[in-house]
Amino acid sequence: MSLSMFLKGQHKRLTMATRRRKPGEVKDIGFRARIDIPISGMSCASCAANIERKLAALGGVLEARVNFASSRAAVDFDPKRVRPADIVDTVRKSGYNVAATEADFAVRGIVCASCVAKVESAVRNMPGVEKAALNLATGILRVRYLPGLVEAGHIRETVVDAGYEIRDIAGSEDASDIEFLLKEKEYKELRTGVVWGGVLALLVFIGGMRHWFPWAPAWLQNFAVLWALATPVQFVLGMRFYKGAFAALRRRSADMNTLIAVGTSAAYFTSAAAVLFPSFFAGAGMKPDVYFDTSAVIIVLVLFGRMLEARAKGRTSQAVRRLIGLQPRMARLLRDGAEIEIPIDEVAAGDIVVVRPGEKIPVDGVILDGESAVDESMITGESLPIDKRPGSEVVGATLNTTGSFNFRAVRVGKDTALARIIGLVREAQGSKAPIQRLADSIASIFVPAVMAVAVVTFAAWLSFGPSPSFNYALLNFVAVLIIACPCALGLATPTAIMVGTGRGAEHGILIRGGEVLEALHGIQTVVFDKTGTLTRGEPEVTDIVPVKEFRADELLFWAASVEKRSEHPLARAVLHKAASKGLEARDPVGFQALGGLGVQGVVDGRTVLAGSLKLLKDNGVHLDSLMENAEKLTGEGRTLIGVSVDKAAVGVLGLADILKDEAVSVVSGLRKDGFSVVMLTGDNRRTAEAVGRRAGIDRVIAEVLPEDKVRAVRDLQDLGEKTAMVGDGINDAPALARADVGIALGSGTDAAIEAADITLIRGDLRSVRAAIALGRRTMRTIRQNLFWAFFYNVLGIPVAAGVLYPFFGILLDPAIAAAAMAFSSVSVVGNSLRLTRARIPGIAG
Repeated sequence: MSLSMFLKGQHKRLTMATRRRKPGEVKDIGFRARIDIPISGMSCASCAANIERKLAALGGVLEARVNFASSRAAVDFDPKRVRPADIVDTVRKSGYNVAATEADFAVRGIVCASCVAKVESAVRNMPGVEKAALNLATGILRVRYLPGLVEAGHIRETVVDAGYEIRDIAGSEDASDIEFLLKEKEYKELRTGVVWGGVLALLVFIGGMRHWFPWAPAWLQNFAVLWALATPVQFVLGMRFYKGAFAALRRRSADMNTLIAVGTSAAYFTSAAAVLFPSFFAGAGMKPDVYFDTSAVIIVLVLFGRMLEARAKGRTSQAVRRLIGLQPRMARLLRDGAEIEIPIDEVAAGDIVVVRPGEKIPVDGVILDGESAVDESMITGESLPIDKRPGSEVVGATLNTTGSFNFRAVRVGKDTALARIIGLVREAQGSKAPIQRLADSIASIFVPAVMAVAVVTFAAWLSFGPSPSFNYALLNFVAVLIIACPCALGLATPTAIMVGTGRGAEHGILIRGGEVLEALHGIQTVVFDKTGTLTRGEPEVTDIVPVKEFRADELLFWAASVEKRSEHPLARAVLHKAASKGLEARDPVGFQALGGLGVQGVVDGRTVLAGSLKLLKDNGVHLDSLMENAEKLTGEGRTLIGVSVDKAAVGVLGLADILKDEAVSVVSGLRKDGFSVVMLTGDNRRTAEAVGRRAGIDRVIAEVLPEDKVRAVRDLQDLGEKTAMVGDGINDAPALARADVGIALGSGTDAAIEAADITLIRGDLRSVRAAIALGRRTMRTIRQNLFWAFFYNVLGIPVAAGVLYPFFGILLDPAIAAAAMAFSSVSVVGNSLRLTRARIPGIAG
């Protein structure tokens, strides 16, 4: 089966109600539709949990999943009850932003105000368009839209459908570019803030810690100067925390911004009061002191952590961006006998596309004229270029190497093979593993609990702490608020899923989501279908055994000649073997196919029979000279073709469905990894066991009817074995769906691929071992992340509260708490990024 047929099956699967669709596309599927939107402004896992709750409470929303690491929300909803705009409004009313962008288009054909109104109305009614204004004088249409809900190509289609011509004005960018640019902008803004804020915070720190820096000038030790230096850090650089905290307050919740805002404000305003009213503190028996260094350093360190986190999070989604980068931007079309170059998203199905040597193929299609060799390694993994001629299918983003050709565009835009792969990967990266539910549930109550702990800490130190008790109470209160960061909990699972699924996609392994990765972690038994999965799916001649009076070439010549007109797969195998030996088969006279027993014909005036030994025996051929070899081949699981000429036995051919080149090493590798390997087949037991021995499989389930494969998998599960089923045929689909994890070869049928949890685009068995190893490694990374995130908070909060002080005199400085908080988030993301370099069997690099 071709790659395009596979992806056609994927397209059918994408349109099912509970299956994946291209992110950003609002797709009606009966009562259910889905949108995938980018969200900005989330600071921690509790933000994601809050948005999920708000969306889930919106009437008509069926399911909402918000991924903190990728800053995206996938929402399933009933389009008859709620509009995409309502979903976006809910996100914004929750205190977060759905980033919009503007693009300009040149519209031709408008002649009056009614044309303007018609175009504007059509575009404004599109889901995700916030504003559309068309200037009659200039013909420029300016559209403000949400790149997660609508793309520039959709806007062009709408205007064209309204009866007008339209083209992009240079500078318009697609959603992937916009998201990337927004992330880069966020990173650069954070970097700039950290630089100038860091300079001010360093000066405040030197002045505030004057006992550490006796050489500091006197003016820098002045409280009023420190106040002046700390104020822009607090209210300019720290304004994002106040905005986030007030937004959380409006929705009657609290998040990471709340902790930072409350903690730094406590230190800042207490210090300001000490500057303004020193006599008040002296009258209360307290030495007036300032903590501007604490508030300023905390803000800079927190933003420094966010800067590192933003850069690291950007790297987790590089796989999708690399896939997007494979596609060319422009296409060359043949129209009215002339070649024109247009943006790729303006190519329509049916257009004639021209491809020259060294160019990438823009979209999927079928060659009309010309020949070439195309490098399809980016999708199929095939290292050698594939010869293409008229009638051959070509896949968008693959590389034309030598010749030039014209082809008819068949699948364009979101329907191309690459676009569907990107959609599947993005959907997987936005998914959640069941193990994340624990982290989500904790994150949702984490911030209020931390604030309660901080208040108790303040009261305890104020009441029972040593003098000056207020100073101790304040610093420990701030330390508890600052160190308790739920970000690490929120990043632990999604970052690992993003990196793991992204790395798999780069090597042709499409993993449906986090729940599949978690299921892979528990697999104990790998079940292989035989035909077409472990084997090549076509018989080959493996043994040529003539009787003493004949040579091997003679036996093969007679067999190939009499089989020449047969359409049977065994006949094709015989002819292929003869051709490989340089033998030219003759045309038989009076050819007959003998009811499943074999064939008969006259070759060079002699009567030749080829088929079962029963056929030869029934036609008076003595088999004594064949039996020893026949029994030996049968014991090895071969299918036999006996050959006779003029009722004299010539010899016997042994045929078998040959194992794929990598089958033995893959089975050996899986067993080495600790898995039990089972082969499932409808072949007779003797043949099946022979194939199993060659593959290194000792558990063979043979003589299984297609409808019984599900039962065979269920029986293994009933024995307590978590199973992964690997198959490629229609009759494998139910078993793939029944297994704990279904793995379909991309070279297989649509039905098998639709039923599977993992699709191996390249059809290489080595990817089976790689997929399982990648899943286990990803889950191990998730567990490591969660352990350290929990351990960090379980250990850090009590230390910040001062539990070690009565025993060891140790207190945690709030600035150190801020550094530790930043390190916790960055370390979790960094641990996930180790997956990009981890050694995975079956994956190079």
